[in-house]
Amino acid sequence: MTDTVSTTSTSEETAVRYERDADGIVTLTLDDPTASANTMNELYQRSMQAAVARLYDELAADEHSVTGVVVASAKKTFFAGGNLKLMMAATPDDAASVFAGAEAIKADLRKLEKLPRPVVAAINGAALGGGFEIALACQHRILVDDSAAVVGLPEATLGLLPGGGGVTRVVRMLGLQSGLMDVLLQGTRFKPADALAKGLVDELVATREELVPTAKAWIKANPEASTNPWDRPDYRMPGGTPQSPKLAAFLPAFPALLRKQTKGAVYPAQRAILSAAVEGAGVDVDTASRIESRYLTRLIVGQNFKNMTQAFFFDLQAINAGKFRPEGVEKFSATKVAVLGAGMMGAGIAYSCARAGMQVVLKDVTAEAAARGKAYSEKLNAKGIERGKLTAENSEEMLARITTTADPADLAGCDLVIEAVFEDPSLKHQVFAEIADHVNPDALLCSNTSTLPITELATGVDRPADFIGLHFFSPVDKMPLVEIIRGEQTSDEALAKAYDVVLQIRKTPIVVNDSRGFYTSRVIGTMVNEGLAMLAEGVHPMSLERAATQAGYPVGTLQLSDELNMELMVKIAKAAQDAAEREGTSYVEHPGGAVVAKMIELGRPSRLKGAGFYEYVDGRRQGLWPGLAEAFPPAAEQPPFADVKDRMLFAEALETAKCFEEGVIESSAAANIGSIMGIGFPANTGGAAQFMTGYEAADGRIGLAAFLDRADELAASYGDRFRPTAYLRDLAATGEGFPA
Repeated sequence: MTDTVSTTSTSEETAVRYERDADGIVTLTLDDPTASANTMNELYQRSMQAAVARLYDELAADEHSVTGVVVASAKKTFFAGGNLKLMMAATPDDAASVFAGAEAIKADLRKLEKLPRPVVAAINGAALGGGFEIALACQHRILVDDSAAVVGLPEATLGLLPGGGGVTRVVRMLGLQSGLMDVLLQGTRFKPADALAKGLVDELVATREELVPTAKAWIKANPEASTNPWDRPDYRMPGGTPQSPKLAAFLPAFPALLRKQTKGAVYPAQRAILSAAVEGAGVDVDTASRIESRYLTRLIVGQNFKNMTQAFFFDLQAINAGKFRPEGVEKFSATKVAVLGAGMMGAGIAYSCARAGMQVVLKDVTAEAAARGKAYSEKLNAKGIERGKLTAENSEEMLARITTTADPADLAGCDLVIEAVFEDPSLKHQVFAEIADHVNPDALLCSNTSTLPITELATGVDRPADFIGLHFFSPVDKMPLVEIIRGEQTSDEALAKAYDVVLQIRKTPIVVNDSRGFYTSRVIGTMVNEGLAMLAEGVHPMSLERAATQAGYPVGTLQLSDELNMELMVKIAKAAQDAAEREGTSYVEHPGGAVVAKMIELGRPSRLKGAGFYEYVDGRRQGLWPGLAEAFPPAAEQPPFADVKDRMLFAEALETAKCFEEGVIESSAAANIGSIMGIGFPANTGGAAQFMTGYEAADGRIGLAAFLDRADELAASYGDRFRPTAYLRDLAATGEGFPA
């Protein structure tokens, strides 16, 4: 056994413990005593600076005192990354201090990297963003082979770039093309085997206990490995530098590839990453690092980063941590679920539940129909096996958890019911009545519906307190969101159980209150209708589609209408009109309704029928229908392109505000995540609520007041549906914003 010498003062708080063993190997253990995870906060900065200075001081005093360094972690994760709360507070006036702070953090990592001794990262858990940038400054990276130990640089997904040396080192490690396309621009997260294959880590070990001993063994076996490749005289960048003729000829394609990837939408982080990578590749490491810091600074003090980070970090973290789950209810884990209806939605729900480990009874009116529903899972698993994402053994095990039936008696023992039949209240009542006596007496009763009020559907069950809406999105196996709808009689216990179920099947829950269309269906309807209204006004169809994708929507309005099915739109509109008549309220048909009626009259209602706004051959979209110009002639004078984009964005945002006003939605986190993950609201805005509170006007003003001014401009030109309500104006006047 070797003796360990600790040179960390016990009287001074530190986030980097310093221990040297008898062989001269120093272990720097990242362990912030003030937090559950390590981040690049002020304590870390002071601690790392002190630890690196001590390494140099000890070597100066005795060149044999330090033989190598292991960077390890005492937390469950290796290192969480930068201090996002601090960055969120930065304004353009703080640019100089932001730049200086970034450079200071990187200076210590650069000194560690240039230490004349081998440095090894022993990565015991997730190392994302700044955490992985610490590892990149080491000469060797060892990762535990555990599915939780993901590594990567996901900053682009938060509106940032990897500014702790990530762009600079990844480009030098993998080359411009692979570094950008495979790692940086997408913000890809790599599991251990993939990280090893990509070359981001050098070695895997089976257990966490093996990490530090393996790291020390590597140091002893490689005492001269004290520099990274890019610091050696013979270094050549993989694929060449921008000055290389072969790469220089390809460089003009990078912006085009980025534009194709983002469909023309503005994502400042991706542009900054591309610029920092290309500019940095043509200079030395230290100059490249400064270039990286400049681009990082621009992003941090800008609004796009704040919008995206609010949604994809703070809002998502709050939802997944159960912030909106009722307190005081014991955690629920479903073991056996009855899925009623084996159509596309039911089949997808059955697949998701079985994949999460539940026993699934998939029921339909006939055994043959139920078997067809299970075949959906079989098909998905076959693709997974073909792509190497799933083993045949795991596939068989998962499929064995799905039992198909037409007999209600087979639902005995089910503690969860998810109904997924057609949007017909009487049919939904019928299927619940059929199974009521067979499932557990306290089973959670869920209805998958996109528009039908849950309170009305609850009249068809004898336990309305246990009844709740679960709105899945199609295709269920791919879409990450589930909208939980609480009816008037839904209990806190049922809501908590539903929240747990959604997390159990590895999806993201948002909670909304009952109304026709709930939140997501109601809001997306305004975007579709606005797009169709513009088509009727004479906006060129291709301009309309391009405006949507350049605003950041995944697809254009016309393509989306084909996918949603205009015949279904008519049914939903009719149901809303009938409900308004029953309730004695007014119903105003949107101008887009006339376009839907005309398309149905022309026999072009949907992709499902093989004809819509687009042409289809064997179900594959070919291009816009040539007859559109005759059916909806483009106007000689086209409106400003910015107005076309804003009309869709503002229609959804203003409807979101009405949902807050009416109590349908009570959380900006749910509004943001629900709009992005459920209905494709542009991710670069941070979501429908954040779009309003973080709106950046053309004159540079930011906030809800600037949003209201633009809404009033649109109302003056295109109608009072863009006129903000008094509720929204009061929010702007008080400065309170939407509830978190």
